[in-house]
Amino acid sequence: MIPARPVGRTDLLISRIGFGGAPIGDLRKAPSDAEAQALLEMAWAAGIRYFDTAPFYGAGLSERRIGDFLRDKPRDDYVLSSKVGRLLVPDRDWALASSGDARALPFRPVFDFTYDGVMRSHEASLQRLGLERIDILLLHDLGRFAQRERHEETLRQAVEGGGIRALEELRGSGQVKAIGAGVNEGDILETLLDHARFDVFLLANRYTLLDQAVMERLLPRCLDQGVAIVAGAPLNSGILATGPVPGALFDYAPAGEAMLDKARRIEALCLEHGTTLIRAALSFPLGHPAITAIIPGFSNRTEFESNMAGYRLAIPAQLWDDLRAAGLIRADAPSPATPVLDA
Repeated sequence: MIPARPVGRTDLLISRIGFGGAPIGDLRKAPSDAEAQALLEMAWAAGIRYFDTAPFYGAGLSERRIGDFLRDKPRDDYVLSSKVGRLLVPDRDWALASSGDARALPFRPVFDFTYDGVMRSHEASLQRLGLERIDILLLHDLGRFAQRERHEETLRQAVEGGGIRALEELRGSGQVKAIGAGVNEGDILETLLDHARFDVFLLANRYTLLDQAVMERLLPRCLDQGVAIVAGAPLNSGILATGPVPGALFDYAPAGEAMLDKARRIEALCLEHGTTLIRAALSFPLGHPAITAIIPGFSNRTEFESNMAGYRLAIPAQLWDDLRAAGLIRADAPSPATPVLDA
């Protein structure tokens, strides 16, 4: 089994390596139900017992596939997180135009962070999953990074419109065990901490080999308040997997020359120390005490096997020292203990 750690101050324990469910909602990455189920079977056999999904991932497809897989598993043997903030409304034309695939589920996501929207989203997710409960429920994609011109409106929905209150009621009644947010930026999490007691944040792209700005304020505050951090998108949406190749993505957009150069320099040091960029990137977040777990988004079985094998290999401690000395990671960034998993 993969080692587990507590989710904040709750009694939940999640495996240090979890399963990010976005790719299996993408018909280009997991074209068939059989392929998605085979990948989930591999994750379970490897000891992964934390699974994350969301209505937005494939307009419900990720939830359906994960629910189908988990339905016959002992319910207390795994932890499941999903998200609220988007409702799925029937719209086949939009789905076809958006995906270009006639097999796409015929729904269009609509943001709604109000009390009613959160409650409806939670209930709809249970129906799609076909499971009796979701353990961790997260507000999905609040903040300027995702919302842009809608930021103020959607934040008001969550704070003044009852979205946070709905989460607190679901936790208070025992329908969910932990609440939080799943976002791509640190600033919105600091804002949310001013409005409620949260248990866990799923933070994507923001504590990686290329970006440790959240060490300044957010991570210390979460440690102080007992809020767990799950690190999502540890490969910064692509560049730390592909390397600094032409067209490499950073934060879902083509990487600029400065970021490509930084990645080149990090990659060169990794190779010098006998490891790879992706292996270092997948291990690095687990060095910080605020990071409870990491959820890489596995797209296929070959990728899964390669990444899990990397977690069973040691990375020379000198690599992290050299990255700090070169100014490529923060001077106070903690080194991860590797191998992450026993060989």
